[in-house]
Amino acid sequence: MTTFSIGRRALMAAAVAAMAFTAPAIADGHKVLDSIHFLIPGGAGGGWDGTARGTGEALTKAGIVGNASYENMSGGGGGKAIGFLIENADSNHGTLMVNSTPIVIRSLTGVFPHNFRDLTLVAGTIGDYAAIVVGKDSPINSMGDLLAAFDADPRGTAIGGGSVPGGMDHLVAAMVMEAAGKDALAVKYIPYDAGGKAMAALLSGEIAALSTGFSEAVDLAAAGEVKIIGVTSEDRVSAAPDAMTMKEQGIDTTFVNWRGFFAAPGLPADDLAMYQKALAAMYETPEWEDVRARNGWVNIHNSGDDFKAFLEGQEKAIGDLMKKLGFL
Repeated sequence: MTTFSIGRRALMAAAVAAMAFTAPAIADGHKVLDSIHFLIPGGAGGGWDGTARGTGEALTKAGIVGNASYENMSGGGGGKAIGFLIENADSNHGTLMVNSTPIVIRSLTGVFPHNFRDLTLVAGTIGDYAAIVVGKDSPINSMGDLLAAFDADPRGTAIGGGSVPGGMDHLVAAMVMEAAGKDALAVKYIPYDAGGKAMAALLSGEIAALSTGFSEAVDLAAAGEVKIIGVTSEDRVSAAPDAMTMKEQGIDTTFVNWRGFFAAPGLPADDLAMYQKALAAMYETPEWEDVRARNGWVNIHNSGDDFKAFLEGQEKAIGDLMKKLGFL
């Protein structure tokens, strides 16, 4: 049964690949590709799923791609889909796989044996910055205030998050405190398995601050539940123009939970160029802006070598921090 399943997928992918590059690339934003098959390493409704389907929606509605198909392949923290794409590379030239920061974290920790270098890097497309927030009635109004509270009582100034120790929320909190000149090992991090529980802890004073995604922070701030005291972007973000960046407050660090696309290893250069042309053209369309705004995404387009440099920089920063925290 397994052999048939893999064979059927490979056959589907081969058919997609045969059709995908039959259309000429047209520079003015018209059809670049006949079709794209999206491989999604997680289940329906997750961030990877939404990114792939939203990208496919924009590409097809804008007429850049003729049609898009989707395949969810959960398992191994994303490793099953990566392994499948590598093992069936020749029959998957018509496939793009979506991924994000976990491909860096999980390869560093050995959750799966591959890393981004084993794939063809196509482009980073969107991102969600991180933010530190406090309760609406908290006496803390800035990162300076949080750092002062930490200096006065490190163990009593806990930071919470929605990921496990060593996960993204924890790493962001540690990264910010380290950049502020504090000992990341001294930061008390408390994980929560749901946003409601984290908010309850914040409002009760169990934690002094919460490390979370920027888009989630914007929603909480708009609902009047929190104050955003720091954002990990280079510049202020229009969705919350009053929220100061970490850099503005003397904390020299940035972070973005990116999402982007990878192709099978050995993808011909001409095919890679077609994918990159299609994604680049997408950013100029109202169809993409509709999808982006609806999901609260931030455009962080970086392609080819720029994408590789970005990933290598993130791998080093995350790896160094995880070693210090004892996770590597």
